[in-house]
Amino acid sequence: MVFIPVILAGGKGERFWPLSRIRRPKQFLCLDGSGNSLLQATADRLLPLAGNWDNLWVVTASHLVDGIREQLPQLPDANLLVEPEGRDTAPAVAWTTLEISRRYDNEAVVGFFPADHAIADRPRFQTTLKAAIELAATEAAIVTLGVKPTYPATGYGYIEQGTACGDVGGLPAYRVARFTEKPDEATAKDFLASGRFSWNSGIFVFRAGVTLSELKTYAPTLISRLSQEGVAAYPTLDKISIDYALMEKTDLAYVLPVDFGWDDLGDWNALERLHDGDRTNVELARHIGRDTTGAIVYSSDDDELIVTIGLEDVVVVRDGKATLIARKSRTQEIKTVLKHLKDDPDGQQFL
Repeated sequence: MVFIPVILAGGKGERFWPLSRIRRPKQFLCLDGSGNSLLQATADRLLPLAGNWDNLWVVTASHLVDGIREQLPQLPDANLLVEPEGRDTAPAVAWTTLEISRRYDNEAVVGFFPADHAIADRPRFQTTLKAAIELAATEAAIVTLGVKPTYPATGYGYIEQGTACGDVGGLPAYRVARFTEKPDEATAKDFLASGRFSWNSGIFVFRAGVTLSELKTYAPTLISRLSQEGVAAYPTLDKISIDYALMEKTDLAYVLPVDFGWDDLGDWNALERLHDGDRTNVELARHIGRDTTGAIVYSSDDDELIVTIGLEDVVVVRDGKATLIARKSRTQEIKTVLKHLKDDPDGQQFL
């Protein structure tokens, strides 16, 4: 049995602007002070399970290829799949699974992993992955990793546990009862109180043949076009996530509720969770703060100094010729600003 981890590395990470840019998206950034980007950290924790670089794959966008090769120079060229345009995760998963099936066979166990997540407990993560691989290798199962929720988040999707299926590798496994996208706060509180729901981590593990068969049933046009035309089919494909195209329809979805210190690092506020949240401020810059509390301060240039006076609950980010100053509660509006810059010929230099 061979395990092929696939890193999905085509995302934009726009809510980390101005540090995140078109050719330097979130997965290329180092946000924890380790010196490794999120992409490099993802590859590092998957390599022990893949065995070597020959079994690690990456899917990315055409304009990010040079950055991927620079950050992962050991990755074989044949293992780097390049999408000509972003069509969400369903085409990426389907196309890659087809290619893996052709190179190996339908019994190959495949795992898909976002490139821009933070994992605090690597040994527990790898133990969990071994359990998911075992389940996928022995059952007709599309295994998801459901992160045990710690607060009623409204920005995550949720997975409800259905019928218990015993233990796998020391972890309880369940059939998936349903997926729910980003509930309101009251619903999220109910989910948390029930103990039956997990956050959807976006991590999937399955045998190639199992998922290809399910895609033929639930997304026949997608899999037919990719089977016949390969990547050339992309312009004709619908933009759809793997959750909508397959996971919410299949009867083969399983969930392992897990806890390994997961965070999807959605925007600048995530740095408080990634770093010491008990400090007065999160400082990744030379910063002098007078009467400043609850601030997140970042500079990409160690020689620059940021001074704040009398501020509370703000994000201050300096990168090149662009500076962001925002209340932490309004960082979601960064995407609106970027739309304005895209429409402004003078503003496009800052993207």
